[in-house]
Amino acid sequence: MKLLKVMTIIGTRPEAIKMIPVVKELEKYPERIQSIVVATGQHRQMLDQILADFEVHPDYDLDIMQPNQTLVDVTIQVLSGVTLVLENERPDIVLVHGDTTTACASALAAFYQKVKVGHVEAGLRTWDKYSPFPEEINRQLIDELTDIYFAPTKESKENLLKENHPEEKIYVTGNTAIDTLEYTIEASYTNDVLKIMGTNHRMILLTMHRRENIGKPMEEIFQIIPILVNEYKDIEIVFPVHKNPKVRTLAKKYLSNIERVHLIEPLDVKDFQNMAARSHLILTDSGGIQEEAPSLGKPVLVLRDTTERPEGVSAGTLKLVGTNGLTVYAEVKKLLTNQEAYSEMAQAINPYGDGNASHRIVQALLKEFGT
Repeated sequence: MKLLKVMTIIGTRPEAIKMIPVVKELEKYPERIQSIVVATGQHRQMLDQILADFEVHPDYDLDIMQPNQTLVDVTIQVLSGVTLVLENERPDIVLVHGDTTTACASALAAFYQKVKVGHVEAGLRTWDKYSPFPEEINRQLIDELTDIYFAPTKESKENLLKENHPEEKIYVTGNTAIDTLEYTIEASYTNDVLKIMGTNHRMILLTMHRRENIGKPMEEIFQIIPILVNEYKDIEIVFPVHKNPKVRTLAKKYLSNIERVHLIEPLDVKDFQNMAARSHLILTDSGGIQEEAPSLGKPVLVLRDTTERPEGVSAGTLKLVGTNGLTVYAEVKKLLTNQEAYSEMAQAINPYGDGNASHRIVQALLKEFGT
């Protein structure tokens, strides 16, 4: 019997976190599926770290990352490199994830080669093409090129239907980010930062890296951190600082050498998710964290004006707070002092699935191809 040849393309840390469970699921069917993994290297060190942690070994590594790369650089190199791989392998379908430049350029390359595209995490929308940038347009373009849609929620499916994508090709699967938690969370986990924290101190986990937040928005947030730790002696801020030099410069300027503020290197997925599980609350402009935190029972203040994950806001586990320093300060203070408000967010029902998204995706592929 001819094997179904599935090519999974991964370029960034967030893609790896969410696609590794899919790769692992594909590998459970060696008698029916030939799984091929392509790493573009859009993110290099952070991508390698995650692939190594989960023992995923790419069949192809395009190694495209270069200093000060632009969106144009990444697009051209991914389009060119993936095209060569497609010509060599001729897969039945290419799986891309989410809204990265790797995903968008890979979907376009597959379209040019008349290879089917499966979009994991299809249908997310803000309807504002510059927020987030360039992700909103990337995801819309990918969905125009997609043949099989794996929508994480019913709301995502509705977005696709509004754009006249065929309902029979849309599968509501849940989000694969939840699947990853099965591999990572450990009850006995600890690390050097946790060991030096004060007894019974509350940890606030901070992440901030989006292009649109670099500059004044980021400065506004960083300026309230010393105020918070000075006012609340039982909190500790942990900030895994993104590799982007602009982010690092601002973090060093505003947050260096402040008691109970820990600037650390980016964490691998296991470390980060275990830190999140032990946090009191999370401040972030990340998309993926908005999906993971509800499963961990952690309130999330989203440092953005828009989100493509409105389900979490509706459920009450996420709150859009923007990047105005005074507003964010007030929202953090509320969660630190108002137990009722905190509990309402922490106990909200997770709208992003039950941890079986990858299984549903693979079953859909087998159904679609009659394998």
